[in-house]
Amino acid sequence: MIRLTRLSGEPFVLNAELICYVEELPDTYITLTTGERVVVRESMAEVVRRAVTYQRAKHWLPSPQRAPFPQANTAEEKA
Repeated sequence: MIRLTRLSGEPFVLNAELICYVEELPDTYITLTTGERVVVRESMAEVVRRAVTYQRAKHWLPSPQRAPFPQANTAEEKA
């Protein structure tokens, strides 16, 4: 998800996975895979930078590690 700003100044968050293409005409238009178009204040370069940063961060996140279970100190384990 990337944070963007509508032309009205209203901030919103866009699912970067849905971006099909971005145009600067001179306003920045984002066309989604759903066919919907969104106009934002950010430049085309900034939208692309945020989308790429999001994708990189998504793939660099380490897998959740399972927390180690506390060791039981029973007589059977010590034997």
